[in-house]
Amino acid sequence: MKLSAFIVLSATFARLATAENWPTWRGARGDGTSLETNMPVAWSATSNVVWRAEVPGAGHASPIVWGGRVFLVSALGDTQERVLLCFDQATGRRLWQQTVITAPLERKHELNSFASSTPATDGELVFTAFLDVQDMVVSAHDFSGKQRWQVRPGRFASMHGFCSSPVLFENKVIVNGDQDGDGYIVALARRDGKELWRIKRPNHTRSYCTPAIFEAGGRMQMVLSGTKCVTSYDPDDGRLIWIIDGPTEQYVASMVFNTRANLFFMTGGFPDHHLLAIRPDATGEVTPSHIAWHLTRPSWVSYVPSPIAAGDYFLLVSDAGFACCFEATTGKLQWQEKIGESHASLVSANGLVYFLNDKGVTTVVKPGPTFNVVARNEIGERCFASPALSQGRIFLRGGQHLFCLGAAEGTAAQAQ
Repeated sequence: MKLSAFIVLSATFARLATAENWPTWRGARGDGTSLETNMPVAWSATSNVVWRAEVPGAGHASPIVWGGRVFLVSALGDTQERVLLCFDQATGRRLWQQTVITAPLERKHELNSFASSTPATDGELVFTAFLDVQDMVVSAHDFSGKQRWQVRPGRFASMHGFCSSPVLFENKVIVNGDQDGDGYIVALARRDGKELWRIKRPNHTRSYCTPAIFEAGGRMQMVLSGTKCVTSYDPDDGRLIWIIDGPTEQYVASMVFNTRANLFFMTGGFPDHHLLAIRPDATGEVTPSHIAWHLTRPSWVSYVPSPIAAGDYFLLVSDAGFACCFEATTGKLQWQEKIGESHASLVSANGLVYFLNDKGVTTVVKPGPTFNVVARNEIGERCFASPALSQGRIFLRGGQHLFCLGAAEGTAAQAQ
């Protein structure tokens, strides 16, 4: 074997040996973090692009990755189809496209899409959620694209459209139905879609927060903000653990947990802006003693983009584009910098945090007391979907293409 080929194969095996899947919204832990240490840091529209694949239709859902497959959902406006797509992870070749539902396009906010819910996979099935006029539709397809089941767990009404990314826990697929009406969270059996438990949500107010599940305070907790409250539930049976009344009406960003600080972080809110650090050992009504700190300055709060917990720090970007870094335990602002209007959520790997703005520019930052920019990278397309990190690659969904970013220098490969 030639030395150059040996080096390439060795690098490939090393990358795969430390690889992890990105199976759901915000990855394996639901908090935007990757444990991989070999993620790319610098790229452009033509350098360090392993492949670029054309994506039919439009959507803001993020890609997910399992093994050699990348899955993505999209909406085809001319035919009103919502489709599930499967790409080869190595080459970007589209392996199949499956129509999940065909339904009239719902009313939505101008910054939303008709395919905003990121799918989820357990390595055998891929789970999707869409809106069919007034019904949430949750479906399961296998890796060949065959539909295994499809259920309608409830009605959904919102003037801003639909977005409910499925969350996986043990044998369950969990979807959030906070809406302008009788809101709910429902757990479905992965195997057949049978309902396992249902939470009746208070306050009848639309929100779009994907629940996040963490082991915190000595127990598993499913936490989310929405419908005029912040809540924690037992993901096994839907039992309420604790609740905060307010502090405002509507939410989008998912919560995160910082193990070093032992705090949950909640950011967001409309019409008021709030940033909360919450101790995880509460029960019932949360008292002020369980709020470690609370900030309300609008430029320090993100409404849509979900934040990241990074060691001693907590980072976010406001929708208007102010990147902020806080000391996790105290909430003390370390720095604030303008990086451009943003709706993608933050991701992190190898001690670095990736901020992707709407113009497709990624600012790579090392968390700390000063604004330490490692790289700024422009992909050449607008981006609203959050990145996926897996197998030494970063997957970005642009306005027309799905990009696979890695260590391959030179002209990008165009997948067919």
